[in-house]
Amino acid sequence: MDLNNVWKHFLNSMKQDPSIMNVEKKMMAGIPFIYVTVSSQFSIDHSTDSVKKHAVKAMKGKRLTLNLTFVRSEENLHVYRMRFLVPQEKMFCCGNLCFDCIRFRD
Repeated sequence: MDLNNVWKHFLNSMKQDPSIMNVEKKMMAGIPFIYVTVSSQFSIDHSTDSVKKHAVKAMKGKRLTLNLTFVRSEENLHVYRMRFLVPQEKMFCCGNLCFDCIRFRD
């Protein structure tokens, strides 16, 4: 499963949402965070609902689950920790030199 395509689809659909002014994905310590800037008339609940709605669209037809956690907010900028999780796929290196180690992916 190519998660890069899922992320591209998600970010493109978020950018086309009229209530979203800007969306940006940043990786910190290997964990993806999304920064969502909304118009001042929209609440954080609306922002969270929009993120979930677009994530569901991006995951459609794939065996993925969404892990979305609100981190912080500054005026109309909201930050979420967001991961698309693939069932039964390793997410970290355990140090046992496994043949399918996450370190060997592109």
